[in-house]
Amino acid sequence: MVTRSQAVELLHTPLDALDDLLEQASRLRDQRTGKRLTYSPKVFLPVTNLCRDRCAYCTFRKSPGQAGAKTMHLEEIAQVCQQGQKRGCVEALMCLGDRPEAVYPSYHAWLRRAGHETTVSYLVQACRVALEQGLLPHTNAGLLDKAEMAQLRPYNISMGLMLENVSPRLCQKGMAHGAAPDKDPALRIRMLEEAGQLKIPFTTGLLVGIGETLEEQVDTLFEIARIQAQYGHLQEVIVQTFRAKADTPMRDHLHMSDLELARLLAVTRLVLPDMNLQAPPNLTPLAHRLLIRAGLNDWGGISPVTADFINPEAPWPEVEALRQSCAQEGYSLEPRLPIYPEFLNRPDYWDRSLERYLPCCPTV
Repeated sequence: MVTRSQAVELLHTPLDALDDLLEQASRLRDQRTGKRLTYSPKVFLPVTNLCRDRCAYCTFRKSPGQAGAKTMHLEEIAQVCQQGQKRGCVEALMCLGDRPEAVYPSYHAWLRRAGHETTVSYLVQACRVALEQGLLPHTNAGLLDKAEMAQLRPYNISMGLMLENVSPRLCQKGMAHGAAPDKDPALRIRMLEEAGQLKIPFTTGLLVGIGETLEEQVDTLFEIARIQAQYGHLQEVIVQTFRAKADTPMRDHLHMSDLELARLLAVTRLVLPDMNLQAPPNLTPLAHRLLIRAGLNDWGGISPVTADFINPEAPWPEVEALRQSCAQEGYSLEPRLPIYPEFLNRPDYWDRSLERYLPCCPTV
C-alpha cells in the first residue's frame, strides 16, 4: 500500500506518462482476481425521487408537485422485478432520495395512507416484494442510522452509501453540497462505521470532479482504507465521475477526462489493493479498455430493463459489446451476485433467511 504523500504524487503524474502507473495497478488487480471481470445484472428501482437535499449537480431529486416527481407503488416494483427476473437479472437496486418525510408533509401523509410512518418501513416491504420476484435487494437509501440499517438488513444481501468526499469544504455555500445536509462527511463516515458494526456487506466510493482537489481525493481514499481496516465489511469501492447536466447549478462545470479518471482509478488500486474496484461503464463509453488497464475488476450494475435514473442521459452498454472490450484486453466478463463471494462464504454477513433466494443466481 502506498503512503498518502506517494498517492498525492502519483495523482500528479502527467497524463501523457501514465503507462507505468497503469501497469502497476493492472498487475495488482490480476494478482487478486486474475483475468476475470464482473458485473451485476440488475433492475434500478427509483423507489422515490423526493429528497430533502439539493446537490448542485443532481437532476434525480424532485420536490412534491414538481414535474417528474414520483414514488413507486409496490405493484410497479413487482412488475419491474418480474421483467428483470425474466431477463436474467439478480439484483434489485433500491435507490431513493434522502429522508423526504422529514420535509414534505404530503409525502409523509402518502406513507401513512400506505400503512407506514417512515420511508425505511416502506423500503422493507419493497425489498420483500423484490425477493418474492426472485431478485436480491441492494439498498442505497442515503443517510440512515444504525437502527434503520438493522431494520433493512434481513431483507438486503448488501447495502451501500457513497462517501463521495471527506472534505467539509464541499458543504460550504456555493459548493456542490452547500444545500445538502446529508452530505456532511462526518455523518456519512458514521454510517459506514455503523454498517461495519452490523456486518453488512457494503458498497461505498468517491464522486469525483465536483470541485475537490487531488489531495481531497486521496484523503477520501485513505478514510475508506481506515474504515475497511477497522471493520472489514466494504466489499467494493466505486470511482464515479461527475457529469454536468442542464438545469443544475453545476451545468457549466467541467468534468474529469477519461485519462484523469484512469489515473485516479489506478491510484485507488494502489491504495486499496485488495478491494473490488469499479467504475460505471455508461459514464465512460469510450474508455472501457483504458479503465481495464487502470485496475478495475468490476463494472457494477448493468440493466437490460431499466435506465440509470441518476444519469438518464447515459445508457447502459450492451453486455456483449462490453464483453468484447474485455476480451480485447485479455479478460472474461462474468455476472455476479450483489454480494461478493468473500462475503457470501461468511454467514455472519447476511441473514440466513435469504439463502433460499440464492440458488437461482450466478455464484461468481
